[in-house]
Amino acid sequence: MQNLSDATSPPPRVSVVVPVYRGAQSIGALQQRLDAALANIEGGHEIIFVDDRGGDNSWEVIQNLSDSYPHVSGIRLSRNFGQHAATLCGISKSRGEWIATIDEDLEQPPESLPAMLTKADEGYSVVYGVTEQRSHAKWRNFTSEVGRSLFKFAIPTLNREYTSFRVIHRSVAAELDRFRSPFTFIDGYISWITHDYATVIVPHDERTYGTSSYNMRKLIAHMVNIFVTFSDLPLRVATWLGVGASVGGAIWGMTILIAKLTGALGVSGYASIMAGMMFLGGLQLLILGIFGEYLARINFKTASMPLFLVERETRA
Repeated sequence: MQNLSDATSPPPRVSVVVPVYRGAQSIGALQQRLDAALANIEGGHEIIFVDDRGGDNSWEVIQNLSDSYPHVSGIRLSRNFGQHAATLCGISKSRGEWIATIDEDLEQPPESLPAMLTKADEGYSVVYGVTEQRSHAKWRNFTSEVGRSLFKFAIPTLNREYTSFRVIHRSVAAELDRFRSPFTFIDGYISWITHDYATVIVPHDERTYGTSSYNMRKLIAHMVNIFVTFSDLPLRVATWLGVGASVGGAIWGMTILIAKLTGALGVSGYASIMAGMMFLGGLQLLILGIFGEYLARINFKTASMPLFLVERETRA
């Protein structure tokens, strides 16, 4: 891993990585709450803000915080790469024995980090902060729950209680740093690296500033990305759809032939023929689309496209 802070200083016990997207109004308060929450942690802590280019003045705020607090560092990406890529960028620059990841919107309480670290000290490599009731819109909660249920079926090793509020041991973080793909899902990687994780129940606060950047389209696109990147279930579904269509077509054809030979069927209707053709044509396009998603990811992977590009950094 590349270190952001001065390599001659002793590494802190905890590195906090914060991906920032339109978070100019909240990151100052988040930094104050993180410092208060981790003040009694032996070994100290550092905070790494990663500006994922949301279009506001987050970078100016990060620079000011970095100038004012020696344990605060900032990374600015060259463009918007997404939350998971920005988080992995911060992890790759961290130095702590434990790496905590937290959103900048203040919905995840920094005050819960000591409890998560205490749980990690029981021998776990990863600890998730999970909520019993999320303060999101109903459509988002419903969509997320449906997605998590499908992920559990498609990716059996995936911890269904994953969140972006995590504490990760350096040994796991070092392995995460090896995953560099244009399509990334941190918790899928973690589930592949280790099953040694636990959860801690934490509050879920109301958003103080702004609105969530996630909408239905982004959530669905994120789910499709996870399915195609970490599971072969879509390919297996396509295979069984093809088998089902073939068997159904054969049975239908035999039924029509028998009915025709026995005189039980007159002239076939145009509507039924067109409906059958349109159904099979749509099914073929669906299956081709599924294969296309996998081929596109193979193409991007072989092209060795970077997961993120850093434009500039502040130094702690």
